[in-house]
Amino acid sequence: MAYRQFKLLQTRRFGPLFATQFLGAFNDNLYKNALVILITYRLGASTGVSPELLVTAAAGIFILPFFVFSGVAGELADRYDKALLIRWTKIAEVLIMAAGVIGFAIGDVWFLLGVLLLMGTQSAFFGPLKYGILPDHLAEDELVGGNALIEAATFLAILAGTIIGGLFVLKYGGIVMVSAMTVMVAVIGYGASRNIPSTRAGDPSLKIHWNPITATARVLVHVAHTRAVLAAVLGIAWFWFLGSAYMAQFPNLAKGVLAADESVVILFLMVFAAGIGAGSLLAGILLHGQISARFVPWAGAAMALFSLDLLQVEMVSSAALRDIPAFLSNLGGWRLLADLFGLSLAAGLYVVPLYAILQTRSDPAHRARAIAGLNITDAAFMVASSILGLAALASGVSVPVFLALAGAASLPAALLVTWGVKPSARRPAG
Repeated sequence: MAYRQFKLLQTRRFGPLFATQFLGAFNDNLYKNALVILITYRLGASTGVSPELLVTAAAGIFILPFFVFSGVAGELADRYDKALLIRWTKIAEVLIMAAGVIGFAIGDVWFLLGVLLLMGTQSAFFGPLKYGILPDHLAEDELVGGNALIEAATFLAILAGTIIGGLFVLKYGGIVMVSAMTVMVAVIGYGASRNIPSTRAGDPSLKIHWNPITATARVLVHVAHTRAVLAAVLGIAWFWFLGSAYMAQFPNLAKGVLAADESVVILFLMVFAAGIGAGSLLAGILLHGQISARFVPWAGAAMALFSLDLLQVEMVSSAALRDIPAFLSNLGGWRLLADLFGLSLAAGLYVVPLYAILQTRSDPAHRARAIAGLNITDAAFMVASSILGLAALASGVSVPVFLALAGAASLPAALLVTWGVKPSARRPAG
């Protein structure tokens, strides 16, 4: 089964989409993290606004278009050929990255934040396409494997883009290198998208509601109409809530609790991304192509257990920040890495079947709009994760306790999701 899963990469009906998605996720995070590092260490002071506020604003600016445009994006994806729309979104990415080059060259923070807003808009229109097109080109018993590969690649792309953007942008010639790389990756992504086979429109007679409020409301009402679809959407959104909570708190966990430097933050990100990738691929292997939620509650239980083990993390007092060898010089460091890997592996196993369930239990004529509803819900849950994290830390809750409690909620969440997608975890095709 594992061989069949990876063999999809060699097919025209999946390989080009995989490459397009990977390159897009990489580019988003390359640009975002390069911008955050520039604001923090070089450009922020020139604006008269604190770098911390600008970095926080950057996160909100990127996610705002998912609330505003996902509804319209879902309707367009159901109305027209998804492969054609993907190519148009990749052309937009090339143009946006070209604008980013100008922004980096002039060093204008507000211009660069405007480019980030356009990137978020492009991603919002791409979201319903990348998951909505999979059932058009993959057989039902290939969907779990296809989603597993997409999910694993997404987190590896996020990791790679984040690390490369952060490592190189402040180096000599780094801005030029990052600028050139964003445009080059966008162009290659567009080239890959040209090989994605065309699809039939889900609903050729669909009337597009250009009013974002109307389109968003209609999408969310449709998602709430079917119990299994709603359960899958909420289950996936919980995955992003928890993932956002952990990734946002890694710097605080490393520096504020463990007295560790930025190399340990990168180590946490690497372990977390590797675990999600491994868990995603494991889901494809264990399910043997069957679209089922039977592993979801077990994965939720594992997520809860590994999260609760973070309660053993103790505050470290050190005059100097510790690097990776110093952090791993005792068993506590290794135990924390094991917890992060186990948690993220279980998270990958948890989320992959939910994507396949959402795709197959949605009406084909409304599938892209269901994915759009997912994107809106994901964005809301990630914002809620950030707000709750800030509130918890401000009230004196420690980082390990906040992460442990958030992770512990994965078990009831998984049980509710499993109940929601029953009695059948799949809907016959057609």
